[in-house]
Amino acid sequence: MGSLSNYLELELLDHVLNNAAYSPAATLYLALCTADPTDAGTGASMNECANSGGYTRNAITVGNAASRRVTQDAVVTYDQATGSWGTVSHWAIVDSGTHGAGNMLAYGAFTTAKAVVSGNTPSVASSEVYIEFSAGEISDYLANKLLDLAFNNTAYTSPSTYLALTTATISDSLTGATITEVANSNNYSRKQVNPNGGASPTWDLAASALIDNTHAVAFPTASGSWGTVVAVAIVDSGTHGAGNLLFYDNGISGQAVAADDTVNFPIGDFDVTMD
Repeated sequence: MGSLSNYLELELLDHVLNNAAYSPAATLYLALCTADPTDAGTGASMNECANSGGYTRNAITVGNAASRRVTQDAVVTYDQATGSWGTVSHWAIVDSGTHGAGNMLAYGAFTTAKAVVSGNTPSVASSEVYIEFSAGEISDYLANKLLDLAFNNTAYTSPSTYLALTTATISDSLTGATITEVANSNNYSRKQVNPNGGASPTWDLAASALIDNTHAVAFPTASGSWGTVVAVAIVDSGTHGAGNLLFYDNGISGQAVAADDTVNFPIGDFDVTMD
């Protein structure tokens, strides 16, 4: 399974929460590596095979995202080696065909490491490379949208974002209409959080694989019971019972909200991460 690089995680977080549109490359390339590129890898520093012995990056394509995954959909065949490339143990997807250049988007390990020597013609079988979001905290809807944006150059417009409170835990497959949201009464409404630089409250800019709230996010004062809140969702509509689920957190420890209570997230307490 492939992991996203730190670079791409920050780009995607800012795309969703800060209207800082990520512009993917028209062509992506598969690089071969002789050691783990790690999350911090870049096009210039990811343990790539040396620029010698006939080694060059080759273009890669993936199918449409489904079930939180994109998968390589054609064999990637390299030129015949004219010298040793070392033992290839990992792969990386980058946005430049030039050795030592561009941004690393994702990386992973091959099932079996292979020593490439002069005369070999290496290839990577279809479906060998895939990237997916693990279950939890990001919806199926958003996972597929972001994978298609990054790896298939499929447009996904940055949404407006709102916090919604729920009285039941949330799962990946739910939507803004199917979460068990606090009833649309007693002064409850979703709370908008704006892109960095907009009207308060806002998100900050992505850094260190996360975004949090630059200002306190306060819901209206309850005029009656909202029930017991156990989870919070980020959705793309301010209308109760509508829109798409984006991110969620089931970590609220059963907070009962009664008349005259206030619900708020202090500055920096609402973190959105990609790992």
